[in-house]
Amino acid sequence: MRHGIVLFTSDRGITPAQAARAAEDAGFHTFYVPEHTHIPARRDAAHPGTGDETLPDDRYSRTLDPWVSLATAAAVTERIRLSTAVALPVESDPITLAKAIASLDHLSGGRVSLGAGFGWNTDELADHHVPAGRRRTVLREYIEAMRALWTQEEAAYEGEFVNFGPSWAWPKPVQPHIPLLIGAGGGPKTFDWISANADGWMTTPIEQDITGKAGELHQAWSAAGREGRPDIAVLATTRPDADQIARWEDAGVTDVIWGLPDKAPDEVVAFIGRLAGRVGVSA
Repeated sequence: MRHGIVLFTSDRGITPAQAARAAEDAGFHTFYVPEHTHIPARRDAAHPGTGDETLPDDRYSRTLDPWVSLATAAAVTERIRLSTAVALPVESDPITLAKAIASLDHLSGGRVSLGAGFGWNTDELADHHVPAGRRRTVLREYIEAMRALWTQEEAAYEGEFVNFGPSWAWPKPVQPHIPLLIGAGGGPKTFDWISANADGWMTTPIEQDITGKAGELHQAWSAAGREGRPDIAVLATTRPDADQIARWEDAGVTDVIWGLPDKAPDEVVAFIGRLAGRVGVSA
């Protein structure tokens, strides 16, 4: 079982570089940051947690750019993996996003993973000209196009939402394959999408019956003819105890992601140290 840290970044409190360095020093496996490009003031989309247009945290509108954040973290760390929980690829240009991710993987020595969401905030998506009903298709095309740019000497892509002719794009990522986990509510549609296009699942903060849904994902994975087993990363929002974590591991959960409090840097660093002792990780 691997343990990671997610910092809900903002323009206050501990910086991503400080948090990532403390997480690495404590022995955590992965450092995660989220993404929201902006939050429209007038919205119709309901937040999954609140059930209406209200937001549970003002950091949604203060979120730092994830790739700039992870670049600062890469500069002060050596081992910890760098990821997103979650990024929203469809809110960027796929060619420039592929360049940013490849550059980060190159400069960090091959430490990048991608946690991506379809986008619950459909008002935010609309400002990026992403039709809500087609967001899964848009994400699939973005991923396919970026993988072409990452792996092919002369890449091209033709789709409904992404099109470009034969192109050169370096650097290539150090890793032959950038791992992709999809952060979305667990269900047949999501699990079929993951089994066809991704490497695993990242739970939502309000997910229920994780062990049962892990079994459903494994079934979808096998039905799609995929070898091995998918990664499953659980956002630990309910302070699970050791017995609960053991049950998750038995069900195939590979990672637990722990959130940091929105407090002063010294308090957050102390929290990371205490958490490391509680979950049994060490440098």
